This record gives sequence, structure tokens and C-alpha cells, in this order.
Amino acid sequence: MHDAPSSSSLALPDNDQSTMPHHIAFIMDGNGRWAQQRGLPRIAGHKAGVESLRKTIAHALKLQLKYLTLFSFSSENWSRPAAEVDAIMGLLRRFVKSDLAELNAKNVRIRIIGSRQNLPLDVANYLMEAENTTQANTGLTLVVAFNYGSRDEISRAAQRLAEKVAAGQLKPQDINESAVSAELDTAGLPDPDMLIRTSGEHRLSNFLLWQNAYTEFIFIDVFWPDFCEEDFDKALQIFAKRHRRFGNICATKSVV
Repeated sequence: MHDAPSSSSLALPDNDQSTMPHHIAFIMDGNGRWAQQRGLPRIAGHKAGVESLRKTIAHALKLQLKYLTLFSFSSENWSRPAAEVDAIMGLLRRFVKSDLAELNAKNVRIRIIGSRQNLPLDVANYLMEAENTTQANTGLTLVVAFNYGSRDEISRAAQRLAEKVAAGQLKPQDINESAVSAELDTAGLPDPDMLIRTSGEHRLSNFLLWQNAYTEFIFIDVFWPDFCEEDFDKALQIFAKRHRRFGNICATKSVV
């Protein structure tokens, strides 16, 4: 268990948006280990993780964050035990049923990234319902990476570009960074300013490899179910002290 700093010591200046990131991505890691430390089944960790997710979204809304991206289920996660995968799918179904109306009422727009192929039909329908119900909202954009793997995303983008070249719609020399970005699942979204990974692991795990080219990484030694507002605020303070160069010699402010 970690000792969280007091919220007063972590508070950002009132109404100061100059150092606030526009887009934060989360790798919500450590549910299973959190449960194992307590002698509980892994699904108990995933259930506790959902509660942390709700608190994180609520805090993002309070901070007036524009974009929040969550790595909820990797395309590699299907290799986990079937019982655990089934339980995670059940949590997704319950989350949509219980939280969608509230998120919609709070003007949250939900966007799903990841492959839709081979998903259980009802899960695919829940994801579509979440997007369709909130598509007109103009507040926080909540991006949920589900059945997502960045290499798969980039491969699918390359296939679409190749199809356009084969059809004569695009010349090979016209394929540049903008053309690739436009074919990714995240087309139209800004790249993350900051990525937070919980549980103490220091890797990206095939998450937003293209989009994280100049993202600031913050790794927190806290399992996801224990992640709280104080941890969120501490990460923001760390980010505010970073100098983002984007490959240039001269440092820039954290947010432009």
C-alpha cells in the first residue's frame, strides 16, 4: 500500500490551465496483482478497477480535461483464462448499462478504438450504443481502447493505404505522416500529452505506439484499484515541471 500525499500539497493553482495537458492516456495496470496480494480471485481486482475508473473519469471532468484515453482491453488479453475474459466482458456490459446514461448526462462523448472483428455480438452492440448515444456531446471525449493493439492498428492503416494506392486513389509518394495518422483508429484526435501507467511497470505494452511519439510518460508504483485523485494530481504536477522539446533544441512549456 502506498502513502498518498495530501491533496492540499498537490493542488494545482486555481483556474490555471496553462500547464494542464489536453489529452491524458492511461494504462490501467495491476488489477490482478492487487487481488492476489489480498488472497482474492483476479476478477475481484477487475471489479475494484472499475471503481477506480469511475473516480478517474469524475476527476477528469472536475479538471475539465478535453481528452481521456483508457487502455481497457488489449487484443492480447484474449489469451488469458476464459473465465477471466468472460468476467471482464461481464464487467463491460454492466458498466455500459449502469454508467452510460450518467456519462451522457455529463456531456461526455465516448469513442471506441480497436478492432471490431470477432467480438461477441452483444459486446460489439454495447460499444456501438455507447458511441451512438454520446456522439453529439461536446464535453470530455472519453476514448476507450478495447480489443486494441497498436501494431494491429498500424497494420490495418497500412492495408487501407495500400488499397487506395492499388485503386489509383493515392500515389505512394503521397504517403506521409498525415496520411498514416488519418487511417489510424485515433484519426481526428490529438496525440496524448501525457501517459500514466500504474503498477510500477515501465513499458507501453503495444499501446498507441504511433501516437505516443512525443508523449510524456509517468509511471506510478500503485496498482490501478488503489489509484486515487491524489495520485492523479501528483502526476499532473510532475507533468507541469516537464520541458517538452518535440525534437527541438529549445525547451517549450508542457502544454502549447
